[in-house]
Amino acid sequence: MNAIVDSGVLGNRRAASSGSTPLLDIRDLRIEYRGRHESVVAVPNLSLSIAPGESYGLVGESGCGKTTTAMAVMGHLGGIGLVTNGSIRFEGEELVGASPQKLRTIRGRRVAMVYQEPMSALNPVKTIGSQLAEVPMRHLGSSRARARELSASMLENVRLPDPLAMLKRFPHQLSGGQQQRIVIAMALLARPALLLLDEPTTGLDVTVEAAILDLIADLRKQYGTSLLYISHNLGLIASACDRVGIMYSGEMVEEAGTQTLFRQPRHPYSQGLLGCIPRIGSPKGVRALSPIPGHLPLPTERPAGCWFGPRCAHFQKDTCGGNAIALAPAGGDGHLVRCVRWQDLTREAVAVNGEAALSVHDETALSVTGVSKQYLLNGGRRTVQANESVSFKVGKGEIMGLVGESGCGKSSLARMLVGLEGASSGSIQYEGVELAQVPAKKRSRDMLQSIQMVFQNPDSTLNPSHSVASPIRRALRKFGGYKDKAAIEKRLQELLQLVRLPAELAQRRPSQLSGGQKQRIAIARAFATNPSLIVADEPVSALDVSVQAAVITLLLAIQKEQENTLLFISHDLALVRHIADRIVVMYLGRIMEKGLAEEIFAPPYHPYTEALLSAVHSPDASVKQQERIRLTGETPSPVNVPPGCRFASRCHRKVGEICDTVAPPVRQASPTHEIACHISLEELRTMHPVFQQGVTGETHA
Repeated sequence: MNAIVDSGVLGNRRAASSGSTPLLDIRDLRIEYRGRHESVVAVPNLSLSIAPGESYGLVGESGCGKTTTAMAVMGHLGGIGLVTNGSIRFEGEELVGASPQKLRTIRGRRVAMVYQEPMSALNPVKTIGSQLAEVPMRHLGSSRARARELSASMLENVRLPDPLAMLKRFPHQLSGGQQQRIVIAMALLARPALLLLDEPTTGLDVTVEAAILDLIADLRKQYGTSLLYISHNLGLIASACDRVGIMYSGEMVEEAGTQTLFRQPRHPYSQGLLGCIPRIGSPKGVRALSPIPGHLPLPTERPAGCWFGPRCAHFQKDTCGGNAIALAPAGGDGHLVRCVRWQDLTREAVAVNGEAALSVHDETALSVTGVSKQYLLNGGRRTVQANESVSFKVGKGEIMGLVGESGCGKSSLARMLVGLEGASSGSIQYEGVELAQVPAKKRSRDMLQSIQMVFQNPDSTLNPSHSVASPIRRALRKFGGYKDKAAIEKRLQELLQLVRLPAELAQRRPSQLSGGQKQRIAIARAFATNPSLIVADEPVSALDVSVQAAVITLLLAIQKEQENTLLFISHDLALVRHIADRIVVMYLGRIMEKGLAEEIFAPPYHPYTEALLSAVHSPDASVKQQERIRLTGETPSPVNVPPGCRFASRCHRKVGEICDTVAPPVRQASPTHEIACHISLEELRTMHPVFQQGVTGETHA
């Protein structure tokens, strides 16, 4: 049984909530899922409170109970989920045991939720207007005409273009960022007092994420709405929240003000999560990621004493492995921690040093010259421009980072490299062999073996009815030259060991593996043929930070050992800086800037690169970030590409009409650094750095 938080701790929590009566007050909450033969305790004993107008962040790995807690607040635990103990009080009213009629008067009107996947909250067969209008008609008693006016006004608030036209569209006609803004608009239409946001920006571009967070912050000020953010994105939490709670296996292990927690994390789990995050201010080779060993325990396998103990490097059986550990004060300002050794650990801060960065190679492995890709629509009457005149080179053994917003042409370029699509024009040479118009089915066996791809979603490459080892065995037979069954099995075990997976996982189906395990299987399959070029398309974007750190560390270790060339596609600029030797920045099919990694992260910047960097949410307390650049307008259509600079319609440094009508010149900032912009290099060099080191404060490695 978990220890009960004492009254003194609750007093500290209330003090942290600005001394006011909590809007949401959760006390000693216990949530169970009861099946026919057994019960699972998902949340054993949880307490937290949110003050009026406060933004609270709930952080932890997948499976720790964050979403279950939010669903309990909404009364959406399903047929087998039950609150078996504790209290959930909203505006002083008890929600546990409330009648369905009572909950309906609160849900939507006083408490609303933004779900992780917007399409799960939108009806695909109803227009946006009809779905939005339901909210004021049901909760505010508005007429249909008034509801439509309110809906259009809210679409303006969430900065969607042409609201009246948007109301007539169906969900599938909108981008992911637009769908998420629609869901936020729907949640805010009744002006709720509390807004629950469950991973509201997962998978979105950094610019879209920044715009949505700014939007929510503005609406919070306008309506006085309290926020509960649920996320594993520590940068988002650091930027958007006043207080943070860290959950582990269904219990709170640390809680504090945001600045306090990120500068002075007390619990080893909190320190471990921060060690998994690439630091935007640290170049490649300066600091290694530190994956948390082990995995979250199953609810039926929680150990005695500290539940984080089996994964903690500081665990002492006599001290930590006996009785349940209470959540107790750790200094002033309402800082709470569930660790008996936190004072010792604070004094034991250990710096983590990375290995030396790879030197940039002169020998070219991959050469992309003037590559363009068009897709024909409506029988060839319309053309979509996916890539235009893309050129760059990657040295042998180098890591090239390819960054840009969704729709910029990154994945189209990746598919051309591996032969899933052919280029419309231009040249792609790998080790001297021309591949631009050569599809995979016409490439030689040696070339297919040499170039492999790790896809963003491993589920799309794994057959749910076959074992996860099946694609690895197939790759070994088809391209690895293995014919003997015993040799195949031996090599399979070597590959599983290479990606740090136990041998018994080989016979499991994809549904029996976690997201991180499936991505490791995808990496094992890619390396099964001993390739010399790996194309990794957003391989960790949907993973927990701890799993992401483990996968990235693994990928870098294999790449260094085998000296592969790696093209790494991502919209996470901090992650790209951590691993890349060179970086290419793309926008709407064109290269805006390219150069060595340290050149991309320091002035002179292309204005688009500057905006991307400005949109990054960093939890690094030692780095100061300049004021965020808000991009306005929409990305031009790839069907009607502007004749001038592709970025001109959104550029905060636009020179004038020349940007709209004349393609920008390529300015040579250094022998390795190019910027396509009408602004002179002299002016670009006067830009202030987006990130600056030197902010003081106690930090923990």
